[in-house]
Amino acid sequence: MSLKPKIVEFVDVWPRLRCIAESVITLSKVERAVWNTSFSDVYTLCVAQPEPMADRLYTETKHFLEKHVQEMLAQKVLSELDAANANKSLSKPDLLQRYYTTWMEYSQGIKYLHQLYIYLNQQHIKKQKITDTESFYGNVSGDAAEQMEIGELGLDIWRLYMVEYLATELVRHVLEGIAADRASNGTLDHHRVQIINGVIHSFVEVQDYKKSGSLKLYQDLFEGPMLEASGAYYTDEANKLLQRCTVSQYMQEVIRILEYESRRAQKFLHVSSLAKLRKQCEEKFINDRLGFIYSECREMVSEERRQDLRNMYIVLKPIPDHLKSELIQTFLEHIKNEGLETVSALKGENIHISFVENMLKVHQKYQELIGDVFENDSLFLSALDKACASVINRRPSERVPCRSAEYVARYCDTLLKKSKTCEAEIDQKLTNNITIFKYIEDKDVYQKFYSRLLAKRLIHEQSQSMDAEEGMINRLKQACGYEFTNKLHRMFTDISVSTDLNNKFNTHLKDTNVELGINLSIKVLQAGAWPLGSTQVIPFAVPQEFEKSIKMFEDYYHKLFSGRKLTWLHHMCHGELKLSHLKKSYIVTMQTYQMAIILLFETCDSLSCREIQNTLQLNDETFQKHMQPMIESKLLNASSENLAGETRIDLNMEYTNKRTKFKISSALQKETPQEVEHTINSVDEDRKLFLQAAIVRIMKARKVLKHNALIQEVLSLSKVSFTPNIAMIKKCVESLIDKQYIERTANSGDEYSYMA
Repeated sequence: MSLKPKIVEFVDVWPRLRCIAESVITLSKVERAVWNTSFSDVYTLCVAQPEPMADRLYTETKHFLEKHVQEMLAQKVLSELDAANANKSLSKPDLLQRYYTTWMEYSQGIKYLHQLYIYLNQQHIKKQKITDTESFYGNVSGDAAEQMEIGELGLDIWRLYMVEYLATELVRHVLEGIAADRASNGTLDHHRVQIINGVIHSFVEVQDYKKSGSLKLYQDLFEGPMLEASGAYYTDEANKLLQRCTVSQYMQEVIRILEYESRRAQKFLHVSSLAKLRKQCEEKFINDRLGFIYSECREMVSEERRQDLRNMYIVLKPIPDHLKSELIQTFLEHIKNEGLETVSALKGENIHISFVENMLKVHQKYQELIGDVFENDSLFLSALDKACASVINRRPSERVPCRSAEYVARYCDTLLKKSKTCEAEIDQKLTNNITIFKYIEDKDVYQKFYSRLLAKRLIHEQSQSMDAEEGMINRLKQACGYEFTNKLHRMFTDISVSTDLNNKFNTHLKDTNVELGINLSIKVLQAGAWPLGSTQVIPFAVPQEFEKSIKMFEDYYHKLFSGRKLTWLHHMCHGELKLSHLKKSYIVTMQTYQMAIILLFETCDSLSCREIQNTLQLNDETFQKHMQPMIESKLLNASSENLAGETRIDLNMEYTNKRTKFKISSALQKETPQEVEHTINSVDEDRKLFLQAAIVRIMKARKVLKHNALIQEVLSLSKVSFTPNIAMIKKCVESLIDKQYIERTANSGDEYSYMA
């Protein structure tokens, strides 16, 4: 075949090409040789001499397609319909079936025809399509702007002469088909489903070639009426369900209908309609019936009816968050009430253990419920957090402080003290304990109690495991940052350094051949790191048995560290004393003052309280605290309950004990209510200092700041450790004004400026 343009007559080529086009569009058989020749005919007309005939070919093809579609409409779709309308006795033919069959033939045929006209499409029509630049400058004729590729042209002609003519009837029949599928619970014949699906998708495919607005025909012609009809159906069904169903049954039915409607939408509709139909279904069954759905919400939550709650969540999940707020709030209140009921009646010495473990049970119970029922929805997890925080930080009254921080700290203390519990179990409980710790608002109160209890464990060597201690501190550091645990780490460092110092001191004694007569272990602690309370020296005449040892250590220490001052905290010391005056020997662990009292009886069997106090120079309070446990343990006998004055204290020569090694507990190791109150008061003082430092830091950076802005910045800085009340912040501001760190600006009563 020659590709050279040549002179041809249109009337000689077109009839042959038209005949082939008719065979192609009707899916008739076309010989391969004839098909190949037809490509040449299209090419020949497009490059004909002396003038190309592409425009004429386009026009004739358009007329051919218009006539063909009109004939298909009359002969294949409407002929039997008209006959049935004229003769009522004839059965009415299926419009959807006839339209679908015709469309399937035509849509396939137009694809083949589009391939046949590929040269016209590529070299003539595409080149004449409007570009953005040409459109801007207006360099294109009107005819060129209207030309479409043959495949697009065929679809547009189908839209004009077939779809728009049958639109009303087609949509009506399609909606009836969908209604029939609903009535049969989705069991409509597969072939019928295929027809309805094909008809609906023809509204999309007929404009699929468009780069924008390709769904406009589908949306205007079908989607709008479909959504309207579906909405009316949903409203009617919802009304029927309300008349015969309980809330529980209604939700089950709604879930079933939503599932069926989703399947139906996937079966019939274009994907763009799925969300719209789902929304329509949710609107009519859920949003418009919220009052009914929520009518039993409180009972379902209070009785924890999991299946009903799961159904309610599934039903309410798609709607906006503010519409779910009633379920979330009811759930929150339920957790809060159970939490308060669990912890409000706790009493006894182990209240801290019961408090933490009961709150953990509540938290774990509802965390599991949220995972099982509410799919770990963040809104419900947030409600759990709010409820737990509310219970844990509740104050019994305005004047009574919240003791949760203290309880959680004491719970850790119980776990970390020496016990028979295995390390793996302790580690797991400490990890769980952090869950409760994170809800505590007054973390500085927790820090204060925890550091005091840690100090006692380290000083009295009561820790189960140093690894467990460090593990807990690392958990706290992860939760609150390095600053929160800085002093705790320094306490550990002191213990480590003290161990090394004792080893060096013992080596020094060996090198100098000095015998102390006692085994001495000393802990040197930094005053700034340890919460030891007042370091004021309590009057005490050290027994001569200890004097040499103390003097030797002081001399050694001052040689190593010149300029440092040692303050002996005898009230925090303890030791082991061997009793040899009884029928059998005993080794007793007791506090230093108690050891001093016992040592007085080495030369006598009886002393008065006044003699003991005067000899040891103990004040009344210290004497009473340490003498009372000695009397209770029956190592000593008193002639009167009043341990003062001339009351005689006798050595109990008949003392017996099943254990040869035991401990006399000191009242100092148990915190008194006064000490707890002192700890809480010290927290208030620390808070004032923190707030003042924060205000100065903020004002130094900002120079000038409004009152409300300053309050907000202070709250932001302090929220990690505690939430201060506004009154405390105002007092700190006034204090700093008095100290001339800041001042009120001259022209504004609610603005402060930094005084450099």
